[in-house]
Amino acid sequence: MRLSTSQVFTSNVSGYQKGYSEIVKTQQQLSSGVRIQTPADDPVGAARLLQLEQQSSELGQYSTNLTTATNSLTQEEGVLTSVTNVLQRARELAVRAGNGSLSDNDRTSISSELEQIQTQLMNLMNSKDSSGQYLFSGSNSGTQPYIQNPDGTYTYQGDQGALGLQVASSTRMSINDSGWSVFENVTNASRTYSDAPTRDYTDPDTGVAVTGPVAAGDQRVFLSQGLVQNDSKYNDSFRAGSPYTLELVSSTQFRITDSAGVDVTSEASATNGSFDPTAIDGNTVTFRGVSLELDVALKENDNSADSSLDNLLTGYSFDFGMAPDEFAVTRSATNTSSAQMTASVANQNAYTTQFPANGVIVQFSSATAYSVYAQPMKAGDAAISTGTLGAAFPQTISAGGVDMTISAVPANGDQFTLQPKSQETQGILETISNLTAALKTPTSGDTAAQLALRDAVASAITNLDKGSNQVLATQASIGARLNTIDVLSTENETLSITNKSTQSDIRDTDMAAATTQLVLQQTMLEAAQASFIKISQLSLFDKM
Repeated sequence: MRLSTSQVFTSNVSGYQKGYSEIVKTQQQLSSGVRIQTPADDPVGAARLLQLEQQSSELGQYSTNLTTATNSLTQEEGVLTSVTNVLQRARELAVRAGNGSLSDNDRTSISSELEQIQTQLMNLMNSKDSSGQYLFSGSNSGTQPYIQNPDGTYTYQGDQGALGLQVASSTRMSINDSGWSVFENVTNASRTYSDAPTRDYTDPDTGVAVTGPVAAGDQRVFLSQGLVQNDSKYNDSFRAGSPYTLELVSSTQFRITDSAGVDVTSEASATNGSFDPTAIDGNTVTFRGVSLELDVALKENDNSADSSLDNLLTGYSFDFGMAPDEFAVTRSATNTSSAQMTASVANQNAYTTQFPANGVIVQFSSATAYSVYAQPMKAGDAAISTGTLGAAFPQTISAGGVDMTISAVPANGDQFTLQPKSQETQGILETISNLTAALKTPTSGDTAAQLALRDAVASAITNLDKGSNQVLATQASIGARLNTIDVLSTENETLSITNKSTQSDIRDTDMAAATTQLVLQQTMLEAAQASFIKISQLSLFDKM
């Protein structure tokens, strides 16, 4: 085989350049400490590094999210601790207000402090985090959760959702709680009602049968609204038989019948329908999970003899049962008439099956023509009811089992918004507001007002306890989430350390091996150079 001089030189230069490149590459690996300079250095290792770097980036984001979640939940827990302390003070005032020795002025003073507590609670419920977002607006964190309406009531403007952050590959955590779940969705102990009494009896003096409502000034028997004490019994038994009728069949005996007319007196307390008309503190009737107070308040000139009591008390009748939904009615700011609207449930079955859950909007296209739309109303929506008003006012509009009464002639363009409010729940602010209003009502010399105050205080104390329990349950949930964050933070840190270690094993230079390799490469390059020098000096003329 013949090799030309140029081939020999080209081959040796190529080998020299390759050896020099390997030396440079090894020197770069030693100086940078990085073994894989390009994917070609180790394709499998480079691909693995890309996966590990992606995981490292995710772990870094999880760590940031965990810190954000910790800060948000810690701040929320602090606010809820303050709310709990304020609610405890409100409860103390409610208990004090139930003291029968207090005067109207004393109770008015207590109501003033309760108004300050309402303001304090509202400020706490409208708390913001460090970034200026509201803590209790749910997922709508840019909207102030609570506002106070001109009539003194409160409206929750947030939603029922929550903000969430991904804190692990398979874990998404809520970093706040909505005001609806913490402060609004509180089970209402006073979700029952009792109507004003009627009486069906025979006048002992005239022998004439008397039937009808009892005049306020003549009322001697009172039945409280009732408090739900046992939710299970209330849901399982009380609901099914509502409404009920409690009737006094004598001055010491009552009878309860359900909506079907079935006598269910045996389920009332352990007295089988007996009560003491002379009891100073009244009689507590516990029926299907509901506690009712049956009180007898005789007039000054009444004869307390048994026969006389029968004549005074027999025939009193009260209807009681589940409280129907109420309605918040809002006039449009653009209304030009002075007309007002009220609403009430007229047909429970129709209301349950037909009335829109989000309420309705009543629009007037003239002084008489109206249309009722389901909320939220969009352009092109069809009315669920239309009609024409008569000439005499007030007038009643019926739709979906609800009677809406308008007080005066409306104007073209007038609009009213009706939103149903279930009595199943009652917000904390509403509970305190109701108690405040009750304490401002004079009771001196008015038996009915005194008993109403007693019932209002009992209702407020029970609902404040339920509200406090709701707040404590949320704090427990926050504690559980913070514990989860601690576990995830430890796990995240461990994964990060493992990730960095694995990346180092794949990417970093083995200094000992690389140094040995460099010496070998340098020796090989030097040998190649010496060999080339000798070979380049050979000539055929030396053999001639």
